[in-house]
Formats: sequence, structure tokens, C-alpha cells
Amino acid sequence: MGIGRTRTATLTVTAVLGLVAVVWWSLGRPLGVDSAVYRAGGMAVLRGEPLYGHLSGLPGWAPELPFTYPPFAALLFTPFAAVPVQWCWGLIALTAAPALALVLRPYAPGAAPLLAAFGLQPVWQTVGLGQLNLVLMALVVVDVLRRRGAGGGVLIGLAAAVKLVPLIFVAHLLLTGRRADAFRALGTFAAATALGAVLLPSDSARYWTSALFNDHFAQMKGWVGNQSWAGFAARTAPGAVWPLAFAAPAVAGAAIVVRWRHREGDDRGALLVTAGCALLVSPISWTHHWVWIVPALGYLLAGGRRWFALALAVLFTGWTVAVVPGGQGRERDWTAGQAIIGNAYLLVAVLAGVVLVVAAIRAGPRPSRAGFRRSPRTEPAPR
Repeated sequence: MGIGRTRTATLTVTAVLGLVAVVWWSLGRPLGVDSAVYRAGGMAVLRGEPLYGHLSGLPGWAPELPFTYPPFAALLFTPFAAVPVQWCWGLIALTAAPALALVLRPYAPGAAPLLAAFGLQPVWQTVGLGQLNLVLMALVVVDVLRRRGAGGGVLIGLAAAVKLVPLIFVAHLLLTGRRADAFRALGTFAAATALGAVLLPSDSARYWTSALFNDHFAQMKGWVGNQSWAGFAARTAPGAVWPLAFAAPAVAGAAIVVRWRHREGDDRGALLVTAGCALLVSPISWTHHWVWIVPALGYLLAGGRRWFALALAVLFTGWTVAVVPGGQGRERDWTAGQAIIGNAYLLVAVLAGVVLVVAAIRAGPRPSRAGFRRSPRTEPAPR
């Protein structure tokens, strides 16, 4: 019965989002800023235009945004050139509910968690912008928690070829003893990247030498919408280098906790730790990148921490970045209270990381199961 309700909820949400795409197209209304950029990138490839310059395929209503993904991603986006921009948004939106269902299956399966997830800012913002965050997260979750054997690592490699941040999950595979899967992920990433280099040599050269560090990211790093540690540093100590030293202890602490939780059989929790580390140490972690809050809330609910999960859910509805001054450098004038609220996403992750590192150190070399649940038996890889 639970599976049937989940399928019904998934199909209902998918149908509604598809209907929105059709209605907005028929009315000629703007829809999907980021999906419009994906489409323009695919059009640039087909037209032989530079991928990392002005995108002539952008609709007139879209801001002048750059294409920031690797060339391989642009190859994947070429089919979008054949459909109206609203339909491009619709095609991506159609993947939202199925992707969430896959992510929640090992954490908190059911129709209620799936529907509630759309009230979280990272989710509704991802859908509204036409972003791929939910799909990439689903690829990682399926690869880490459900796939074993010959196919392990391939999905992570593909996700990393579309967006580089998932490369951190290769390290996760190594830390959890899945060396073959880790090398398979790297091989998949290398093969996809090489394909991009062969088909788009000049764009590939530009991406890996200059476009990877584009001016758009540098200008927007201190914006409140960037909830990474680099964003925090740009808001609180602009121009200073010392805050960036945080990355090394953050990665080391995450590695300790991942190994600890893996020894305890808690692979679900270990995966969330790696995802949280990625969000913190990435130079850019827009609020819509924080879709990992969905499985994190599911993990807390499954562990009986309902009130804590509810408090986090309220925090991640988006109000924290809406009530503080943002944009045009106004973040640098925040009061102490505004700084706490405006940096709430990353501060929660930092606090959780400190608590977990302390717990891992106290546990010592022998695993301690107090206060934690073991992960349920993961599902076999689909064949």
C-alpha cells in the first residue's frame, strides 16, 4: 500500500509539473532560468559557437548568465535545442518527483516525505530554476546505497562529468572500501570528459584553463545565496585567505566520521556526511544545492528524531535568506544576528560536523552503537 501511494504521489506531482510547462508555453511566459542556460549551451554546440562566451540561444527574458558546466554536459543538453524553452524546463521538472522517490527509498520511503520535500527551499528552488540537483543526487544515492559489483561507481562518474562536485564521492567509495567502484567512477568520469574534449576541443581547453574559474562565480561568491564556507568567508572577511584553511580540517573530520559510521554499518549516515562536507568545502554551494537536506531529514525521522527533523525542515524552507539584506555587497554590513540567520544552512552543517567528529573520536577504534540505528539492508542493484 505504501509503495502504491508513493507511486501515485510521484505521478501526480509529475503530471502537475508537466501541465505547468505546457500552460506556460501556451501563454508565452518565462520559465526556468537555469534550464534556459542548459538549452542555450546545447544550441551553442550545435551552432558551433563558443560555449563559454555569450550564449546567443538565451531567450530575451533570461539574464546574461554563463554556461558553467563541463563540455560533456553541453553535449547532453543538445536535445533541448529541439524544444521550446518552457518544455526544456518541463523535461527537467518531470524528473524531480521520481528522483526524490529514489533518494528517499533508503531513508524515509512514502508519499508523505516525498510531498513534504517540495516545501523545502532547495527542492522548490531547484524545480523553479530548472536545475539538475535532484537528478545528480539520485545518481549518487543509487550508486552508493544500492549498486554493487560491475556497475558500481558508473553513476557517480557520470554525475561528476556533468558537475564536478560529485567527484568527492569517489573519495567516499575509497573510504568505505569500494576501491574497484572508485576506480570505475574515475574511469567513467575520464571517458566522458575525454569525449567532450574530442568533440569540443577548444571549449574543453577553455573550460579547464579559465572558464572553470569564471568571473560570475567570483562576483557572486559573497552573496547570501552561496551557503558554502567560501561564501561565509567572503561575507565576513572579504579578501582574507585564512578562512579557506577550514577546508583541510573539514575534509579530515568528514573522513573520520565516514569511516566510523561505515564500521557501524550506517552507510546512509556516512553518505550524508560526505555530502555535507561537499557543500561546505565547495567554493559555490547555492541554496538550491542543499537538496541533501531531504535524505538528511529522512534519516532523522527514521532514527526517531522527529522534533529535530521538524526544526530543520522549518529552517530550510527559505526564510533565513529572505529576511536578511542580500545582494550588492549588503551582506558585509550584517549585524551579528543577521549573520547567524543568513549563514544558517552552513552553520547547521558545521555544528553537526563538530558533534559527529567528537562522537567519532570518543568511540575510539572499536565501534560504538549507542544512540544510532543500523542501516536497513540495502536493496540489490536493479538488473
